[in-house]
Amino acid sequence: MNMGDVAAKIKIMPKGIETDLDGLKNRLEGALPENVELNGFSEEPIAFGLKAVIAVVLLGDDEGGTQPVEDAFSKVEDVESVQVVEVGRMI
Repeated sequence: MNMGDVAAKIKIMPKGIETDLDGLKNRLEGALPENVELNGFSEEPIAFGLKAVIAVVLLGDDEGGTQPVEDAFSKVEDVESVQVVEVGRMI
């Protein structure tokens, strides 16, 4: 990582409560664009048993920002929606 790199927290909503979140995480990790590093996953309860997957990724502070990651995650099987929750500079 270089100076100017950023960490992004991205919320991924699965298609439904029956979605296998571990399988989804594996597919998301496999979909990461080059030069993007996964810093970890967590789960956030939404409602009625539905959980969002929260991915924290480290990427360069390039033009386009998180868009390539959002686009890649959006194409993963069982993903309903992708939303960047937070972006911050790495120190």
